[in-house]
Amino acid sequence: MILVAGYLRVTDREKYLGSCREVVELARATEGCLDFSLGADLVEPDRVNVYERWSTRTALDRFRGAGTEGELDAQILGAEVREFDYTDETRL
Repeated sequence: MILVAGYLRVTDREKYLGSCREVVELARATEGCLDFSLGADLVEPDRVNVYERWSTRTALDRFRGAGTEGELDAQILGAEVREFDYTDETRL
């Protein structure tokens, strides 16, 4: 499985998140997506937290394609996002 986690810095968080609803819905409907979430940080007003969980690299790559573009891309000032491969998990 692949985890994607980190954060984005954006120009207008509310506008950015409002523009991302369709992206989240599409991701969650994609075969191999186990979870996909973008959310407002509770402390920093320009920060959007990113969390994704995918069953395989192929599923992630199929969804991701070339990444963001246009208006969404223009709103991102910076990013600190990482991918993690893992094979073991424990339900809490």
